[in-house]
Amino acid sequence: MKIVLFGASGTIGQRILAEAVGRGHQVTAVVRDPSRVPERDGVVAERGDVLDAQSVAQRVDDADAVVSAVSPDAGKIEQVAASFHALIAGLKQAGVKRLLVVGGAGSLEVAPGLQLVDAPDFPSAWKPVASAHRDALALLREERDLDWTYLSPAAMIQPGERTGVFRRGGDTLVTDANGESRISAEDFAIALVDELERPEHVRRRFTVAY
Repeated sequence: MKIVLFGASGTIGQRILAEAVGRGHQVTAVVRDPSRVPERDGVVAERGDVLDAQSVAQRVDDADAVVSAVSPDAGKIEQVAASFHALIAGLKQAGVKRLLVVGGAGSLEVAPGLQLVDAPDFPSAWKPVASAHRDALALLREERDLDWTYLSPAAMIQPGERTGVFRRGGDTLVTDANGESRISAEDFAIALVDELERPEHVRRRFTVAY
C-alpha cells in the first residue's frame, strides 16, 4: 500500500511510520524538514505543508491512503482546523478517498452527555487544543465524499512498549480496572495501521486503550 503520512517526524508519527514500513508498506513522509526523517527502505521524505490544500494535493496524488499525525505549533490552535480543511480539499483535488486522522481524546464521553474536555478535572492548559480537535471531528462527520476515520488515543499516550494487546472502543473513553486510560504510542500505531489494512471504522471515530 502507498501511504502518505503527514507529521512523520512527531512522537506518534514516528511510530506510525515504523509500524507501516515494518509491515511492508511504502510511505511518503511529508514534513517541513525532510532531514528529520531517518533514511530507511520503504520511506521517501518530502517537504510539504499540511495547511495548504494545493501542497496536500501534490503530495498525495498517487496515494492509496493518507494519514495525518500533525500537531499545531505552540500557541497556534487555529492550525488544527486549517489542517483539516486543507486535507479534505487536497484529497478531493487529488482524487484520494481514504484518510486516517490522529485525533484527540477530549471529545470522548466519560459519562452520558459529558465529554472528557468538559469534565471538571480536565487540565485547563489542554482545553484549547482538545476543543479544536472536537470541532475538527464535527467537520469530518459532515464529510460524505471521503472515507475518513478519526482515531482518538487514550487520555494518556506516550512512548512505551509495543505489546499488541489493547482494547478498542467507539465514542466513550476506554479505562482499565483502576479507572485509568492510557496507551503507548507504539500500540496506538498498531491500531492505526490495522485500520489501514482492514478498515472497520469508515466515516467513524474509534479509540484504543489498555
